[in-house]
Amino acid sequence: MNERRNRRWSDENFVRGRHLKLDDLRQEERVRDLEIRRYLLKSRIPDYPHPEFCVSHLKHDTDLEGLRGIKRDGGFKDPGKERCRPESLLWWSLAVKPEDVTSAETRLLEETYPDRTEEQVQTQQSFLGKFTTSPAFLETSRLGSYRFTFPVEEVLEAYREQFCGGEPPVLQVFETILYKQEVTYVVLVDRPDRANQQYPSLSDDPNAVCVYRDGRFIWRPEAMSETHRYKMVENGNDNRMEVRELSGPDIKFYVWDNVAIALRMEKGEVLKFDPEKLRKNLRFCDKGKPTKPENFQSFDEAERIVGDLWPDYPGPLEKEISLQD
Repeated sequence: MNERRNRRWSDENFVRGRHLKLDDLRQEERVRDLEIRRYLLKSRIPDYPHPEFCVSHLKHDTDLEGLRGIKRDGGFKDPGKERCRPESLLWWSLAVKPEDVTSAETRLLEETYPDRTEEQVQTQQSFLGKFTTSPAFLETSRLGSYRFTFPVEEVLEAYREQFCGGEPPVLQVFETILYKQEVTYVVLVDRPDRANQQYPSLSDDPNAVCVYRDGRFIWRPEAMSETHRYKMVENGNDNRMEVRELSGPDIKFYVWDNVAIALRMEKGEVLKFDPEKLRKNLRFCDKGKPTKPENFQSFDEAERIVGDLWPDYPGPLEKEISLQD
């Protein structure tokens, strides 16, 4: 386990070449002295579902300085502020959409209760949204007021055409990063002629936290709530999953995990997109926690700024939607 300070001046501990699941982390000798250990070892965490999300979009959050740079450059690049890393990386995260939650819930129910009757299917109440409450699922941002969301295939295709000479990029298991309460699994996207062979390929392993298949990242989160305010109850008699709301000491604070996608870039390289597509895929985000207030604008101010940057775009700036809506 190594330690460094990232460009947001947060301390992070990391392991390269492995995606360590929560049980693996509990057994890691080098995690013993880290603050996250007290969350990992918490007992009596209320039962919660373990779905599989098929994610077809990526998001890139940024502040006003980043927004202006993206407009100026016609795309995305490493801002060059992360001195603790030897490589230049362009960061994205999985963007879980409402339809991804719905389809994950359906698959989970079908796998758990394959013999449900049509009546049981119709009377099943939606439940997964009660548990998708960690920052990985929120419409808010911890980095800035502006979020670009692109299809996974579009990002990888742009990288293939612009940096891989038309060859498919290589996807590798890059890092597991630990913070106080957060576990981030990083997938590295690299060009085939420069990929570092010390990192394993992102194989289609049914036990892996994250794999890539048919233009989607398959994510199997182990901790997706952060604050556990609900308990899942399996009603086997009626082939139904139910939710029980918790209160007082039954509410538990736990770790939460997420997946980041890092595209290896050379210094100064820009992953370019059509200017109108950049604007079309831009949304406003309210600030999450923890954040630096100076990285955020009000919606009215953001609307004016975006209008000045893309004066010919016909539509208004929209707000990022919540999975809970």
